[in-house]
Amino acid sequence: MHSENYANELLAWYDRDRRILPWRAAPGVAQDPYRVWLSEIMLQQTTVKAVLPRYADFLRRWPDVRALAAAELGEVLAAWAGLGYYARARNLHACAREVVERFDGSFPRTEAELRTLPGIGDYTAAAIASIAFGARATPIDGNIERVVARAFAVTIRLPAAKAEIRALALGLTPAERAGDFAQAMMDLGATLCSPRRPACGLCPLVSGCEAHAQGLAEVLPYREEKPERPTRRGHAFVALRDDGAVLLRERPLKGLLGGMLETPSSPWTEGAWHELELDHAPLRAEWREVPGLVEHTFTHFHLELAVYLAKVSAEAKLAKSAGPDRCRWVHIRDLHAAALPSVMRKVLAHALEAKPLARVAAAPPRARRRSA
Repeated sequence: MHSENYANELLAWYDRDRRILPWRAAPGVAQDPYRVWLSEIMLQQTTVKAVLPRYADFLRRWPDVRALAAAELGEVLAAWAGLGYYARARNLHACAREVVERFDGSFPRTEAELRTLPGIGDYTAAAIASIAFGARATPIDGNIERVVARAFAVTIRLPAAKAEIRALALGLTPAERAGDFAQAMMDLGATLCSPRRPACGLCPLVSGCEAHAQGLAEVLPYREEKPERPTRRGHAFVALRDDGAVLLRERPLKGLLGGMLETPSSPWTEGAWHELELDHAPLRAEWREVPGLVEHTFTHFHLELAVYLAKVSAEAKLAKSAGPDRCRWVHIRDLHAAALPSVMRKVLAHALEAKPLARVAAAPPRARRRSA
């Protein structure tokens, strides 16, 4: 299919069947760059269904970039909790502050300038430039990648095929309505040209789709097999005070789950279970093992945590190794508003809902070894 015909057919379909999403302006209404940027950051590695309530909450709390820039990072992290990939939240906050400080609260209009902002890479810069400002830019997300690979029957495996797919997508992008075209491609991939069992019979572009003609629509794009995720293991300590407060600790800003809250724990290491070392415990107490494990899968590894619970008095003193300056006591009733990632909510639920059985020594030396 000729690129101009492709764009015209797709835009006609989009005008009829576009998804109604809160960050999209109605036809003929100018897009709000702040809403476009916020949605694009939230949608990275996250489904629309998961984003919708969080997006609405963010807009209620921080209706524009100046309001978000004025917020405390801890507030933003707490509002982000559960969405995962927490570096996005840190970059979101940093980006808002730079937009205010460097650009007087107005997002830059070009891809090149947008890429200078925290958390904005090639895809996000192209998405904002095209959707918010109408520039002829081509964002390539997973949906667009799949649609293009099928339209042209690209049989080179990903990620090696990315350069070819990008060039083909650029050739399809029209000079006018580039933002609508990008969103139409996203909608097509999300609703009809899905990863499995694409609805080719409903696709407005099926007549020109090379993958459909060759019987390859269900299998393209080809991908290199991903290596199996390694498993890391560790021990998590949940200290519950007499007054109902739980001990939490802020993680370092850099690294996995940076700036979020956690229950103090040992390092997470690969291989068989290591000996439980109570010098990783945040205070002296009668630690009791909670039966079962907490499991959580990150992008690059799978995690298994053994959980230990101790009930302590209000006079309990934290060990220096726990990093007392990064620790705080949070009442159980306030945990819902804390900046806790999903894995730590699992740990707390596991510890506070179960009945711990095995008693562990109250202090070092090292305790027994767990079985692998």
